[in-house]
Amino acid sequence: MQDTLATSQNEPSAYSNSIFYVCYVSLIVALGGLLMGFDASVISGVVGFIESEFNLTKLQLGWAVASLSLTATFAMLVSGPLSDKFGRKTVLKIAALLFLLSAVLSALAPSFTILVIARMLGGLGVGAALIIAPMYIAEIAPAKYRGRLVSLNQLNIVIGISVAFFTNYMILTLGESAQPWTQQLNLQHWNWRWMLGLEALPALLYFVALFWVPESPRWLVLKGKVAQAKQIMLKVSHEQQVDETIKQIVIASTSTDKQARLPIKELFKPAMRLVMIVGVSIAILQQITGINAVFFYAPMIFEQSGFGTDAAFMQAILVGLINIVFTVIAIALIDRIGRKVLLLAGVSGIVLSMFMLAYQFNLASYELTTQVLSSLPSQINADSIGPMIGVSYSNDLEFKHALVTSLGSQLAVNHESFFIASAIQLNQTAVLIGLLAFVACFAVSLGPVMWVLFSELFPNRIRALAISFVGLINSATSFTVQLVFPWELANLGATLTFALYGIFALVGLIIVLIYLPKTKGKTLEELEASLAK
Repeated sequence: MQDTLATSQNEPSAYSNSIFYVCYVSLIVALGGLLMGFDASVISGVVGFIESEFNLTKLQLGWAVASLSLTATFAMLVSGPLSDKFGRKTVLKIAALLFLLSAVLSALAPSFTILVIARMLGGLGVGAALIIAPMYIAEIAPAKYRGRLVSLNQLNIVIGISVAFFTNYMILTLGESAQPWTQQLNLQHWNWRWMLGLEALPALLYFVALFWVPESPRWLVLKGKVAQAKQIMLKVSHEQQVDETIKQIVIASTSTDKQARLPIKELFKPAMRLVMIVGVSIAILQQITGINAVFFYAPMIFEQSGFGTDAAFMQAILVGLINIVFTVIAIALIDRIGRKVLLLAGVSGIVLSMFMLAYQFNLASYELTTQVLSSLPSQINADSIGPMIGVSYSNDLEFKHALVTSLGSQLAVNHESFFIASAIQLNQTAVLIGLLAFVACFAVSLGPVMWVLFSELFPNRIRALAISFVGLINSATSFTVQLVFPWELANLGATLTFALYGIFALVGLIIVLIYLPKTKGKTLEELEASLAK
């Protein structure tokens, strides 16, 4: 009787310790998401400055942003197999070092070419962290909490995005102040260099923190290190459950040589058809709706809406905060109402938000009045802008073309934000609501749900390869969206650009409705048995 009582009294303590341990480990690993979010979105505050400093074309500007995703795509392709060979933890350490090197080199870049190389090094870290961090968490987390714990990676990504928006605004504001220490650091003229270089601090912290993280127990089992894996798993679950999980992992992996690299054709066998349709569709949908166009060009989009530069940076912070709030909501709901419900609700909201933005920009008009002559930048001759005074332009393309004709391409680029803010007639509140609603709908659905689904859908024996493959498609789509967005605004205009994103989201909504299965509350082995028959 006393033994039974002692056991019952110890169970809550053991349960609390196991939850604390898995959360503690997951939070450290998910710091890779924070670095990924920061590294990817910090460029949003930089584009305007490097465009004028390096005299970039619109496609070069897009390349400065998208080059990170290009190497991230490559890293996604190889990081899964590399983690199968060397371990999840080892690959994450390498990613942390790549983040650190990228931050330092970006801050010191003497030319556009060196800046792109530095961004591409960071992209290698982004791709590795984006694939391996959620994979690791899924492999150590109990099924009951897997959705929320894997979503911690997405939460850290959005926190990283928000931190980047905030530090960009802070550096811009401090650079305009007259404080001696900001002048000594040359924050005004080196503002974009400081924006990029700040990442070195969290990158170093991540590398050090990973030494307190164990290797993935599922990876250890697949490498035959069952005793070592069991020691780790006992910190998360009771012994009977651990033995059963190890048994399931071994059974699921016996059909292939555990040490061999699986060929890509394994992904296209009939048994994998459903999970590959879902995985590829969600991978494309997450990016084709334009989320990284909003995150990586947020100040530019707000400037196109008539907000001045300072106000545009401030609105970008609001985007980041909304992203965090609704990601937290998604984490709270993902294991309660399921992945499919969140996706259907969120993607429906994305469709409506994008069509709302397209409609508002379609209503916009542009006209400079004589009042602008009294506040012209010193580099602008009043006579050169004179022919545009009093002329009404029905869309942004006509207005920008007139600016280039009057000022020349370089002056038009350098002062485009000022003239758009002076001329535009647009419901800025509606545009702000549309952008924030889009970010909220993405954050509560496609943002966290995609990576949870990726960690659940694919069988254990080919999970690393499959996640690398769909991650490759996701990153390639992201690269394309980022590369062409400045060109789209310059050549298609804001109305058609946002309308296209809305159409893509509508197609994705139909695919989710038809094909997406339910995965809530099932173990990885149960999902494998039902989905990959």
